Amino acid sequence: MRTAIALWRLASIGRLILAGVLRCAFVFPFITPDKRLWQTGRWCGQVARALGVTVEGVGRSHDGPALIVANHISWLDILAINSVHPARFVSKADVKHWPVLGWLIGCGGTLFIERERKRDALRVVHQIAASLKQGDTIAMFPEGTTGDGTTLLPFHANLLQAAISTDALLQPIALRYADDGGSPSQAVVWVGDSTLAESLWKVVCAKGLRVQVTQLPTVASAGQDRRDLAAQVRHQIAGALGYEASTLEAQH
Repeated sequence: MRTAIALWRLASIGRLILAGVLRCAFVFPFITPDKRLWQTGRWCGQVARALGVTVEGVGRSHDGPALIVANHISWLDILAINSVHPARFVSKADVKHWPVLGWLIGCGGTLFIERERKRDALRVVHQIAASLKQGDTIAMFPEGTTGDGTTLLPFHANLLQAAISTDALLQPIALRYADDGGSPSQAVVWVGDSTLAESLWKVVCAKGLRVQVTQLPTVASAGQDRRDLAAQVRHQIAGALGYEASTLEAQH
């Protein structure tokens, strides 16, 4: 029974991906960036539902440009955040090379960063700053990679300089996934050598999967040191997730 449900979900995802490709090719070139962002958020919500994931939004979105800072557990994080607070994302550059999906992600206005090249961070900082100045909302995962959903990895502070240099607000978001019994979901955890296809199969086979997207009070960045700002936001997210201070690694 679970296999049949999973296959039905995959078929639904295939139809939505096709619809997304057609929209990006034939609609996006003729509408405003705001409308593209709204349609992207709506599409992400549809994909999440097709996967069998219930997205629960908590808190208020900042009305205006902001830098969203969230913990990172899964590729589902982008769908979850976009469903609640549509944004342009910062993503690792190799995502661009994913068949079809990489092109779709690029159509959503994603900013790509080559994390292996330290100098590339400066280029992306300038891109984020320019986007914030023009009124965009940008989302990033300062852990730089996915965690296991039970604690936070150290937050890298470099990209936060974009918010400081433009006096932009930070909108912290805490993501928490749960299974049908209310326990932290293991189906969404994407760490180690697991492929995207393997992770997708675990998600579509899961039962009663939920993600809570908690939007926390905004944090002013003006005049702050980026490392102090990273530590402040990290502890704010940890507090929302109920993590004990003793479980947090030392901030780098």
